[in-house]
Amino acid sequence: MIRVESNFNPRAVSHKGAMGLMQIMPETARLYGVKDPHDPIQNIRAGVQHLTFLMGYFKGDLRLVLGAYNSGVRAVEQLNSMSRYPETKKYIADVLGHYRSAAHLPSR
Repeated sequence: MIRVESNFNPRAVSHKGAMGLMQIMPETARLYGVKDPHDPIQNIRAGVQHLTFLMGYFKGDLRLVLGAYNSGVRAVEQLNSMSRYPETKKYIADVLGHYRSAAHLPSR
């Protein structure tokens, strides 16, 4: 996930304002008590906490979790699918591709 989000650059900032390794948004940083979003430990901790929340919220549906991480919970709730967002569709495929490769799982 970090490879796709920031390519391992802790100083990365997106055009939408997401920061650090896991590209957390300022609101997410505040929610999880992050003081320095470019600090790798704080950033990863907040990103993992947010992913944990999303896993519970979307009952473990990894595609919806990744879609919500990338485009927001509301976007996923409104569409219940990410097919309208080409960027998010590609993001999900890229993250799952890296996951499968690292875990030596076959692609589907």
